[in-house]
Amino acid sequence: MESEGTEVARKRMKSAIDVKEGEVGDGIVDRVEEEEIETNIAGSEEMEIRITGILEKIENFTQLVSELLESGKTIFRDLSSEFEERMIMIHKAQIEKWQEEIKELRLLDVANEEVNAVLHNARCLLQGVRFHS
Repeated sequence: MESEGTEVARKRMKSAIDVKEGEVGDGIVDRVEEEEIETNIAGSEEMEIRITGILEKIENFTQLVSELLESGKTIFRDLSSEFEERMIMIHKAQIEKWQEEIKELRLLDVANEEVNAVLHNARCLLQGVRFHS
């Protein structure tokens, strides 16, 4: 961009020199050179406008990408938290289920031990009855 500004300044200086020389020479040459310089300056202004437009597009696109990244991070953070909470709930429910199963097994074991003790006592009594008879 600086080189374009330098080039425009050089052309302006050249046109000033040409105008001085043109005073001596033909008026047509002066007009042609002035029109050529105006076209180049207009072209430069048009290019600057286009470049500015592209730079604005770059800035807007960069801003959009930045916003999308931030919203994506937020969504993933929320999903991560929700996933973690659900996994903890599932884990807790499964642990409670297995603890209940262990509790039922212990109760069943106690009941089996009581029944086993009663059966053992009954055998002992039956053996004692057979032995005495």
